[in-house]
Amino acid sequence: TCSRMEGPSVCVCVYPQWASVNRAVLICDQCCSVHRSLGRHSSQVRHLTHTAWPPTQLQMVQTLYNNGANSIWEHSLLDPASAMGSRRKTAVYDKLHPNKAEFIKAKYQMLAFVHRIPCRDEDLLAARDLSKQLHSSVRTGNLETTLRLLSLGAHANFFHPEKGTTPLHVAVKAGQVSQAELLGVYGADPGAPDVNGKTPIDYAREVGHMDLAERLVEIQYELTDGLAFYLCGRKPDHRNGQHFIIPQLADSPCYFVCACVTWVQLSNRLFEELAMDVYDEVDRRETDAVWHTTQTHSALATAAAVPFLPVNPEYSSTRNQGRQKLARFNAHEFATLVVDILSDAWRRQLGNSCAVLKDGLTAKRRSDRSGSDSQDPEQPDYDSVASDEDAPGGRASRAKHLDPDVSDGPVSVREFLEVKGALAASEAKIQQLTKMNTTMSKELRVMQEKISKADKKSSVSEGDYDNTVNDSELEHSGVGGKRLQGEEVQSREAEPMPALPTTEEVIQKTEQITKNIQELLRAAQQDQHDSFVSWAERIHVAVSSMVALFPQDPGSAAARAALRSLVGGARRLRDECRGACRPDRTDLPADPLLLTQQVIQCAYEIAKAAKQLVSITTKENGY
Repeated sequence: TCSRMEGPSVCVCVYPQWASVNRAVLICDQCCSVHRSLGRHSSQVRHLTHTAWPPTQLQMVQTLYNNGANSIWEHSLLDPASAMGSRRKTAVYDKLHPNKAEFIKAKYQMLAFVHRIPCRDEDLLAARDLSKQLHSSVRTGNLETTLRLLSLGAHANFFHPEKGTTPLHVAVKAGQVSQAELLGVYGADPGAPDVNGKTPIDYAREVGHMDLAERLVEIQYELTDGLAFYLCGRKPDHRNGQHFIIPQLADSPCYFVCACVTWVQLSNRLFEELAMDVYDEVDRRETDAVWHTTQTHSALATAAAVPFLPVNPEYSSTRNQGRQKLARFNAHEFATLVVDILSDAWRRQLGNSCAVLKDGLTAKRRSDRSGSDSQDPEQPDYDSVASDEDAPGGRASRAKHLDPDVSDGPVSVREFLEVKGALAASEAKIQQLTKMNTTMSKELRVMQEKISKADKKSSVSEGDYDNTVNDSELEHSGVGGKRLQGEEVQSREAEPMPALPTTEEVIQKTEQITKNIQELLRAAQQDQHDSFVSWAERIHVAVSSMVALFPQDPGSAAARAALRSLVGGARRLRDECRGACRPDRTDLPADPLLLTQQVIQCAYEIAKAAKQLVSITTKENGY
């Protein structure tokens, strides 16, 4: 950690020009080059002078830094009793790679030196207890305690069950501006209602903290404000009810009109993720521009290049791949995508569909309108953005100059949205199949109850019957419920029809299949492709177990077709999942999205075939 001041957190580096906002430390150019490679989820980097800072946010960082926030991230190194107390910190003469880089990653990404509270077996609510402590601490001015609790896992949006408020409500009521800023950096929602339906913004206005209320509104619209500022250098005037600026490209129509169908296909969750990813890419490009402007050492500038968004381990592999593709957009294509997101965010808000904008922060529709002589607060302000040719020194041309070539050429907005549309279609298919799976499970339970009741009604002692075969028995003997004459009975006794399994047995095996399909769909929703093979194997075993119940020739054309479909679907599912994990197979899809679609289709065939077999055996057994 870098420092300009003497003290317990003095740094080996000199002249720090950067700050990590969420870690509340100052860093030099060398350390900044490593921090940038960690990603915003680990370290949010800003230049102290060349980046526009909200004054209260900068004050919060300075306060934490001056009060030794660095000791939070180096707790075990500073503790003589700790096993890591003997580990040496990097020195000024150490090489950036690997010495300093490994230390910075361990310190800020892995949080290897943060004080950890020992977990007790009887206390499974450690995070809840930390969050309750956070709820109490934010009413005071002790920022270090709040940062320490957040570093240990306290939740910034924790809703206190007894108090009925979040930590941000408490900080605002107490007038703790810096606490509110710190909570905002860690994702606290200024629009979250308390038990009375009031938001932190409402309380700030009630108690007369108007500056704090305006700052909370800025935090609420941080994402869309950042996107607009990236394109036109202006932010909306929230004080007068203007919450959106939607720039328009000067040299071509916006793609929003032709791509509106694709946008509408995106669920709120997928749109939120896309907007957050684009915001991160905007931050990367802007930070990269400042980096190249301030660097005087060309070797460091080249070595510290961050060509695309770093991998976030909390995101799926598919989402991380999409995030990295954003770096391949040229300036005009990326500007088009930003304008489209701003347009659709505004459209969704007008449709009473809250769009989550950043780290769980929501933009809510403002209820109070200004007078007719002022601008309609629900109407966005439109700015014209010059093209690369018209403004060679503008933001767009600067972004174009910084566009990296990741490997396989540029990506158009249309192509990128097609992938997002496919994701939306896959998500819809998963939800449809999940609903079908749930419905089938309910139907199976109902069938089991009916069968149980029927068995109880028909259960009598064997002495009540003689050995004569009557029509009623034949109707329940699996021969289709037809009345047969004596000759037909004798013929069937001579060549008996193969006996189908009982409905109870088929239902039991079907439940095993549906449970495994449910887990497979859950893995597909979370893009956990590595677990596909194990679930496919379990489904194949469950299918094989069901097929073993039936005779080789079930005698029914419908049963034969259902069994073929069941076995074929399970085999294809297993082969698809196995093949995707083999690097030597080039004939099978390597695209995770395509794999997910094929897995969903196979699961659908299996579930449909299992349902058909239940219906067939139920009919044949006379239920």
